[in-house]
Amino acid sequence: MGLSRSMAVAPWIAAVLLLNAVAVGLGFYLPGVAPSDFQKFEMREPHMCQIVCKVTLNEKDAKDLKEKIEDEYRASDVKWASRWDTYLLMADDQIHWFSIVNSLMIVLFLSGMVAMIMLRTLYRDISKYNQLETQEEAQEETGWKLVHGDVFRPPANSDLLCVYVGTGVQFFGMLLVTMMFAVLGFLSPSNRGGLMTAMLLLWVFMGLFAGYSSARLYKMFKGTEWKKITLKTAFTFPGIVFAIFFVLNALIWGEKSSGAVPFTTMFALVLLWFGISVPLVFVGSYLGFKRPAVEDPVKTNKIPRQIPEQAWYMNPIFSILIGGILPFGAVFIELFFILTSIWLHQFYYIFGFLFLVFLILIVTCAEITIVLCYFQLCSEDYLWWWRSYLTSGSSALYLFLYATFYFFTKLDITKPVSGILYFGYMLIASYAFFVLTGTIGFYACFWFTRLIYSSVKID
Repeated sequence: MGLSRSMAVAPWIAAVLLLNAVAVGLGFYLPGVAPSDFQKFEMREPHMCQIVCKVTLNEKDAKDLKEKIEDEYRASDVKWASRWDTYLLMADDQIHWFSIVNSLMIVLFLSGMVAMIMLRTLYRDISKYNQLETQEEAQEETGWKLVHGDVFRPPANSDLLCVYVGTGVQFFGMLLVTMMFAVLGFLSPSNRGGLMTAMLLLWVFMGLFAGYSSARLYKMFKGTEWKKITLKTAFTFPGIVFAIFFVLNALIWGEKSSGAVPFTTMFALVLLWFGISVPLVFVGSYLGFKRPAVEDPVKTNKIPRQIPEQAWYMNPIFSILIGGILPFGAVFIELFFILTSIWLHQFYYIFGFLFLVFLILIVTCAEITIVLCYFQLCSEDYLWWWRSYLTSGSSALYLFLYATFYFFTKLDITKPVSGILYFGYMLIASYAFFVLTGTIGFYACFWFTRLIYSSVKID
């Protein structure tokens, strides 16, 4: 009983330690709570200047000086909470509206293609397949129905796919909740570090959904070692990011810069990772693996079907690279403002526009992946699991290339360490973007294939 109570209290203790360490280490503090450094600060005795100048003012000059002082130092009627409004006013929002319109045009184009596929082509195919009466007629048909016995065959490296899908769900939940709080005004730029602290805490608590989704997919692939997949989900993505971050922070330490993350903050991050995130991933995996496995709409053949030779435009590498262009095109204008706010020390405050772009990104990733998945199945290629993830996830490659272009055109960085820091942090951002967009594309294709193959009659 005492052990269970201690386990219940441990997450909250770790969260308080993180907030305290980050607050003290990164130089900001919670409202009404000042760090000890400020409390110990003592003002030295003033030293008088050796030269004394006497100035005699007449009555008029003295009155003018008094009025000038009163004008320059009079009390403000603006409330403290509203004093940031002067800096957060949008001088020109046309470029953001242009970004939204540009992204909407891409979405409308893809939506038209998806609608044509779903309402015309698929409806015609399903009607034709269901009207076939003899086995000979069915064998003469070509298209996506012929691979029904292999389309749900577990892919190669299915464990790794489950890990990245679960991590993508965790990252998606963190971004969604963070943006909702930012749009509602709970995360203000005036609270330094508040956005990053909220994202870290949400990432930790979203580990529950990461473990659940990875275990559900793993059980559908007929996996049995759920603890193994849980450990991979809990350590793969955070471990890679933490290793890169630690190396970058070591470089800052080597330069003796005050911007280095203190050891106490690093320890608090590790404590959050091992004390809250990992246990929540295990709880989610246990709940997900305990539920019944997801049933495939069609049976899988014992012998894999041979994939015919594909056209040049259906080459996996080519189609994957093409699929990442449109999702990146939907966000690259807003990405410019995000990079400017990070590297040029400007404020990013238009979370409403960012939330709209995020929704457009979700729709774009889903639709482009569905379109390319349909073309792939029509060419009798049933290896769609990893390709659906990589198709939309390849937009991260274009994000990193754009970050490289931004580095050479907008920034004036000459020191090697500063350049390494830039590309290191952008590598982390691109990696996270890959996991996010890849998961969106995977689940869109997963829903699409289950929908179409459950709509046809299979003997």
